[in-house]
Amino acid sequence: MEYLSQAGGLILDWQVLVTILAGTAIGLVVGALPGLGSVVAVTVVLPFTFSMDTVPSIALLVAVYCSSVFGGSFTAVLLNTPGTPQSAATVLDGYAMTRAGKGDLALGWVAGGSLVGGLVSTVVLVLLAPQLAAVALRFGPIETFGLICLALTCISGVSGKNILLGWIGGSIGLMLGSVGVDPLSGQTRFTFGSFAVSSGIEIVPVLVGLFAISEVIYRLNESEASRAAANIVPGFKLAPMKEWLLRWKTLVSGSVIGSAVGALPGTGAATAAFISYAAAKRFGRFRNDIGKGEPEGIVASETANNAVTGGALVPTLALGIPGDPVTAVMMTALIIQGIQPGTRLFVDTPELVYATFLLLILANLAMFLSAGVFSRVFSRIVSFPQPIQLSIIVVLSVVGSYGVRGNVFDLWVMMMAGAVGYLCRIASIPIAPIVIGMVLGPFLEQNLRQGLILTRGSFWAFFSSPIAAVLIGGAAVIILTSVLFLVRDWVKGKPSVVDTQVASFLSRQEQSDGKRR
Repeated sequence: MEYLSQAGGLILDWQVLVTILAGTAIGLVVGALPGLGSVVAVTVVLPFTFSMDTVPSIALLVAVYCSSVFGGSFTAVLLNTPGTPQSAATVLDGYAMTRAGKGDLALGWVAGGSLVGGLVSTVVLVLLAPQLAAVALRFGPIETFGLICLALTCISGVSGKNILLGWIGGSIGLMLGSVGVDPLSGQTRFTFGSFAVSSGIEIVPVLVGLFAISEVIYRLNESEASRAAANIVPGFKLAPMKEWLLRWKTLVSGSVIGSAVGALPGTGAATAAFISYAAAKRFGRFRNDIGKGEPEGIVASETANNAVTGGALVPTLALGIPGDPVTAVMMTALIIQGIQPGTRLFVDTPELVYATFLLLILANLAMFLSAGVFSRVFSRIVSFPQPIQLSIIVVLSVVGSYGVRGNVFDLWVMMMAGAVGYLCRIASIPIAPIVIGMVLGPFLEQNLRQGLILTRGSFWAFFSSPIAAVLIGGAAVIILTSVLFLVRDWVKGKPSVVDTQVASFLSRQEQSDGKRR
């Protein structure tokens, strides 16, 4: 209690409170712009911390970190344009709710889920930081490979009845993620002699193209009635408490998954969001409606990706090992301030550690309170006439895709991904598996290669680790279950997934031709 009271005295200062509010606003805006994200947001404000005292500088970094993860969901819900890869899972149900005229509720679910995930991860950080740090040390490349394998099984969950097509999309994503320089040998691969491709295919242009540009093309070709129905002004509205209580299991599971994944160095919020989404798809109360505009899908994604913020600080503060690129930048700021993260931090300056915990709580509360204001600001975009809306989407997409690396090639990738996304939409082929494969693919390959080096090329030695064996076994069970469902449908004589999609596509084309006549 003594350290807690000292920490309270450190943060109860007008400079600290103003810094939190300013950092929250900066993070929300930067996070909402496609292609920027948390790393850019924290890096932008890093120089300002050099001339600030220790506690205000930590307050600024923590506020920007938390709110930038949340900010990417604004455009994801309203414009079908994920601001960051972390919010890609939020698109699946968030934008569907906006199209159904429930954009205000969707933003309320996003804000509430983000708050719960952030607060739970802070509690976990306070109570279990040393213990979680010890567990994180047991996760080497082999164990992380098992975790990524389990995460990839969420492809089956987000593919609905199109499991086979989902696997194909996931395989395409894995292939795209492997283009460029080999992470170990340094040799280029799958570049076909093109220098522009040698640096790899960036995830942001693909993400923006699949969701945002395909949305522009789709809306340009939809009927006038559909356009009128989509032109709705969402505000900000919280669902009744009983609705939240019906989804309490997903709130808890998403927060726990996000905190645990965040504590593992090198994983990230996108991985946590997709794992949590897959868990809700399989075990959630409203699992049959997830992917069709069900709030439980939003809750699963948002609690997890925001819980990562507290979880990622576990190895950073307790071990001096950054949990992700953002905490690496934050650790740099602490070192510049004369603070060395690690085991001695809890012994030498415990009041500063507790102050960081309290700042996390304040940052999450400020993020939630600011959500109402910023939601209404971003919501005005949806009230604009459709030509202006689509122009804004295109401008944001171009700026975001080009701004990541300043490479014109990324704009071509964005446009090609947009064409592919549009074709997938009209053929009812799931897009999310492609994104999941691209997001998780590099992590999968890197840890597999490192694990094979440790085991001298023996994949079977992976099962000597109990943690990896359980995770890989769980992934195998999920895949086997999906295969059995496919075989069952084939034995019963149900039409194949491809036949169903072709028939659906031809039917829509006939209806479209009839309307033109």
